[in-house]
Amino acid sequence: MMASTRIIRAELFTRLPESLHHCGEPTEWVRVTRPGQRLHSFLEGPCFDAQGRLWLVDVPYGRIFRIEPDGGWTQAFAYDGEPHAIRRHGETRFAIADHRRGVLLFDPADDSLRPLCSGVNAEPFRGLGDLAVAANGDIWFTDPGRSSLSDPTGRLFRLDAGATEPRLVLANIPYPNGVALSADGSRVLIAVTRANAIWSILARAPDPVFPMAGVHIQLSGGLGPDGLAVDGAGRLAVAQAQAGRAYLFDRYGDLLADIRTPGGDWTTACAFSPDGGALYIIDAQNAGIYRADVKDIE
Repeated sequence: MMASTRIIRAELFTRLPESLHHCGEPTEWVRVTRPGQRLHSFLEGPCFDAQGRLWLVDVPYGRIFRIEPDGGWTQAFAYDGEPHAIRRHGETRFAIADHRRGVLLFDPADDSLRPLCSGVNAEPFRGLGDLAVAANGDIWFTDPGRSSLSDPTGRLFRLDAGATEPRLVLANIPYPNGVALSADGSRVLIAVTRANAIWSILARAPDPVFPMAGVHIQLSGGLGPDGLAVDGAGRLAVAQAQAGRAYLFDRYGDLLADIRTPGGDWTTACAFSPDGGALYIIDAQNAGIYRADVKDIE
C-alpha cells in the first residue's frame, strides 16, 4: 500500500512570530514531558471559525491564538491552564480540552472562561487530550493521562449537551489522543497513539457497558497518531507524531495521500479548511503551520 501512495509536499503557511515566543521559565508540563528543554511554545488542537480564521492553543503556557487568513497572529486569550485542543461550540463560542482543568467553554466576545466538567464521580480527570463537538452539542473527549501499552487505562468520555456529568464510554485505551466524528456523526474515531492505530466505535452504541470497538486503521512509524480531522466528504486526516507528516484516508480507511511537512517531526494536529480544499498541519516543534492542497484527492 505504501509503495504506491501519493506523496504531497506541504508548504509553510505561517509560523508563530518571535514576538509571541514564551521566554520565561519552563512550566511543570514542560519539565515532565520535555525534561531539560526550554520550549517557547507547543501548539495543538486547531479549528476554523465562521470567518475562516484558524484558532489553536499553546499547551504549556495556557495561550489561545487566532490566525487570520493572511497568516497574521493574535494572542486572543491567556489563562492558567494547559489547553490541548479548541473546537467550535455553536456559532461564536469554543470548547477547550484542558489537560489539567477539564472541559472548558470559552467565549471570545467577553473573554469569559468557565468549566463544563472537571472530573467524573467526584474525581479529577487524569489529563485530557482532545475533544470533538457533535452537531447536537455532545462533546466527546479523551483522557489519556500517562497511559500506554503497559498501562492501557486511557479513557473516552461523552458529555451530553446540557449535562454536567460526563458518561464513560471506553476505559481500556493505550493513550487515546485525537478524537473526531465521522461526517454523518454515526461513528467516533480515536487516535490511539501508543498502539499506533485509529479505533472506531458507534456514536450511539447499543451496549452502554462495553461498546464494540475496532481498529479502523493500523499505522506504523513515528510515535503514533495524534490529532484527527474529518471533512464533509468523510475523508480522515491524521497527524502522525514524530514522523513529520499527515496521512489522508478515505471514509473506508484506505490511504489516499502521505503529506510531508518541511519542518520538524512533531506534527501534532491538523484541520481542514472550511471548504475541505486544504489541510492545515501543525508542527509543534518549530511552531509552524503548513498547508497542503487536497481538494482533488479522492
